[in-house]
Amino acid sequence: MSIISKDISKAVALLNAEEIVAIPTETVYGLAGNIYSEKAIASIFETKKRPFFNPLIVHIPSTEYLSNIVDHIPEKAKRLANAFWPGPITLVLKKKITIPDVITAGKDTVAVRVPNHPITLELLNQLDFPLAAPSANPFSSISPTTAEHVETYFKDAINMVLDGGACTSGIESTIIGFENDEPIIYRLGSTAIEDIEAIVGNIEIKNTKEVAPDAPGMLERHYAPKTKTILTDNISTIVNEYKGKRIGVITFKSEIDNTDIAVQIALSKTGNLSESASNLYDVLHQLDKMHLDVIIAEKLPDYGLGKSINDRLLRATK
Repeated sequence: MSIISKDISKAVALLNAEEIVAIPTETVYGLAGNIYSEKAIASIFETKKRPFFNPLIVHIPSTEYLSNIVDHIPEKAKRLANAFWPGPITLVLKKKITIPDVITAGKDTVAVRVPNHPITLELLNQLDFPLAAPSANPFSSISPTTAEHVETYFKDAINMVLDGGACTSGIESTIIGFENDEPIIYRLGSTAIEDIEAIVGNIEIKNTKEVAPDAPGMLERHYAPKTKTILTDNISTIVNEYKGKRIGVITFKSEIDNTDIAVQIALSKTGNLSESASNLYDVLHQLDKMHLDVIIAEKLPDYGLGKSINDRLLRATK
């Protein structure tokens, strides 16, 4: 029997009972639980096999709710929240003492955002607590962008996937921390750096940290298929290295004319970076099921969302 359902009232009941529920967002599906429930948060970490040193993102229903979660909101954080929320940007800010340390991996900061998905906003508005919701996949695996992806991963481990259709943005939120009240990108994501800089000026990127990461998504290996994956700007050369093997290829927009390739998928035939981001994880899920020897991914243009997609593909190759 499928665990996929569109019944928000059922999700509310499960979350109120300290259970976890997979929820849709515009970025990826999240594995959600009450941030104040030790049972629910322990279930998230256990179900995902996620290490406790990796902090969780708190999802709230509105910008106004932010003052319930954090102690200090820098001026540039206010500008970013006003510009992008609801939307795929996460802010890492000084937490209120009421936020459990297990959510923040013991840090004095908490990652928080307002998701831009009507079903999840309706859900959050029916709850008396915010939701912690890391991606609904086993730790370091490909993130889920459909309810079916989640069901494949967790059908025996959770009671419900709240179905909100395919995720529109398709890769995780951009995470921004603050050092001396100045913004720093901790994770590239669905909000392009150029759009962020239009609001707050030039911004530093500091998006890799293996020990005590400041935010989710900073570990070198992440978002990874089981199949060996290679990121390159010269597909033909790598295809020749794997001649005789079963090869899958991900291109940006144009297919490669090479009979040694078993299967290839273009992220966007029109060369649209937003469409490419939306399709990325679903394409990786498809290829990972095809018993390939190798997946060769073409490096995208290194600007806008292309920079974020390249970041995900690079971490998938580690």
